[in-house]
Amino acid sequence: MNVLLQRSVLSCLLLLAGCSTIGNTVDSVKNSVSGVFGGGDAQGNALTSVDKQNPSASTLPKYAATVRVVKYADQRKIANPRLLGEVTTHVGGMSGSELLIDQDVSDLATLAIKKRFDSEGFQVMEGSSANNALFEISGVIKELTLDIKERDQISIGIESTVKEVATGKVVWSGLVTEKNQRFAGVSGNNKEDVIAYLNQGMRVVTKKTIEAIGASLMATRPELFNLTPGTKPIQGVTVYVAPTAVAPVTNSPVALPAGATAASVPTPAYTPHASATEGLLLVNTNPQRAKVYLDGVYFGMSPLRLEMAPGVHAISVKLEGYKMVTEKVSVRKGDNTELELNLER
Repeated sequence: MNVLLQRSVLSCLLLLAGCSTIGNTVDSVKNSVSGVFGGGDAQGNALTSVDKQNPSASTLPKYAATVRVVKYADQRKIANPRLLGEVTTHVGGMSGSELLIDQDVSDLATLAIKKRFDSEGFQVMEGSSANNALFEISGVIKELTLDIKERDQISIGIESTVKEVATGKVVWSGLVTEKNQRFAGVSGNNKEDVIAYLNQGMRVVTKKTIEAIGASLMATRPELFNLTPGTKPIQGVTVYVAPTAVAPVTNSPVALPAGATAASVPTPAYTPHASATEGLLLVNTNPQRAKVYLDGVYFGMSPLRLEMAPGVHAISVKLEGYKMVTEKVSVRKGDNTELELNLER
């Protein structure tokens, strides 16, 4: 990890350690946004939040691509830059009707993007060394809300732009969105549940952002990655600007459907897969079409393929007319883990 980035994270941790008004801390998983949440109300009582990561666990740079990340701008139509949303139901360890954090949302999003680039093997440049970066990453937060209700709702929309520092040319620009909702259950929420839900949403958005940007940079400067240039479609990413891949030279033209052009032929859907930093979890149920919850967050209907952060996760499946089944499963980076659950009436 970049030394200045390590110092920034450690400074935040030391600041929290010396504050007597802070509540119980919750350690985050790698590459997540995490912290301490308290009660918020109309008088401005803040929730305390800090991004935490063990510097020794950071991934060493594996690419020659160097980036600098400019602070993202908060363009939400919300007057308070620390406000996430409203609380209309009971949450253990919290009070009040507003969900606030102790830093601006723009700071939270910027640090999350930096950490994701760092963990994926890019060299994140800061301080005076940032002037030597090959690419500059900037962006705006269109939406970042978390409302705690009977069904919690999170909505994130972050737009990013990548420029070549030397020329100022935009090589990629796009919007990444994530919308999700969940039922907290009869036992209700607590602070840790809220943090985990925010963490999951930010992990999804930052992962999609770096995957989309990385694919385009590989196409633009493949020598920095030692990989075959190309781009791949990612669900939830709307690309505004990207380099055009050069078609290989062939002896005969490629046949297209009648009336179709090369631009109109859809690209194949992105298929989740295991990678150097993520594992793949395949969830099958008998019968199928059961609702799948990962660590309390609803992800979709079975059968389901999920790219997962390595570690132990709780999987629950629900289907009307059947008993709920819950299992714990260990996911390893680079590996496929398959789970088959039989539901009983």
